Amino acid sequence: MTNTFGTESAAASAAAAPSVPGSQERLAKAVRAAEQALIEFEIAVETFRVEVENFSRLHHQRLGPMYARLDELDALIAEAVAAHSGDRADIERAWEARALVMPMPGIEELFGGLLGSDGVRPVEDPNPPRRVRPGKEAQRLYRELVRKAHPDLAQEDEEKERRSAFIARVNEAYAYADEDALHALAAEWEAGPVPLADLPGEAEVLYARLEWLAERKEKLSAIAAELDESAIGQMMRLAPDDPDALLNEIAEQLLTQVSQREARLAELVRDASGG
Repeated sequence: MTNTFGTESAAASAAAAPSVPGSQERLAKAVRAAEQALIEFEIAVETFRVEVENFSRLHHQRLGPMYARLDELDALIAEAVAAHSGDRADIERAWEARALVMPMPGIEELFGGLLGSDGVRPVEDPNPPRRVRPGKEAQRLYRELVRKAHPDLAQEDEEKERRSAFIARVNEAYAYADEDALHALAAEWEAGPVPLADLPGEAEVLYARLEWLAERKEKLSAIAAELDESAIGQMMRLAPDDPDALLNEIAEQLLTQVSQREARLAELVRDASGG
């Protein structure tokens, strides 16, 4: 993901001439711009984190059983080859293949009863994500709520805590693409008090605020970089515009590999039985 935080130059210009008339006003404007830039950056990082987490969960739910089934078929094929040849190397390969296998359901369960109509295998999670990327309405509601209720817009500790608790609920609703919950949260925020954030009046406080914003931006940049460089993040680079389509493509490839291995195993069984 691309990280931008384009207020440092404005802040530097305001800080360069504190004695010039109007310099403190420019500094205050730089602080406000930095606050808004940081909020937009946090939105980008959080939406990316949700997509990475959802992709990881869906990858495990949908494709994990297929990978495990492939391991099982590889072990069965290796065992059939070893039984036919009796060769020591083939026997060792069969042992190695079997050691990789975890107990798995049969192919008819995998592609029948255990998979729902949408191709997702039911798991313990009572409310799994439906897609990697929440819909456009959920994205719009999420961004609007964060821009309005972000804790960094408050100066008082009590108000920061109230906003932090509210944003935590917003993040949870967005992670599950729950548009109804996001609409309800939007109504709740509009109905409640929305205190204006009073900007500090003294230059020292404004400078301290800019320093804090810069430090926060660095932490977010590190989080974004870690997500981007993770195995899932790198996988998502293959289809940045439609990660759900990438999951479907991988699933189709795995289904083809399963079918090929099933055919290979059936051939080995026929040869062993003399059929």
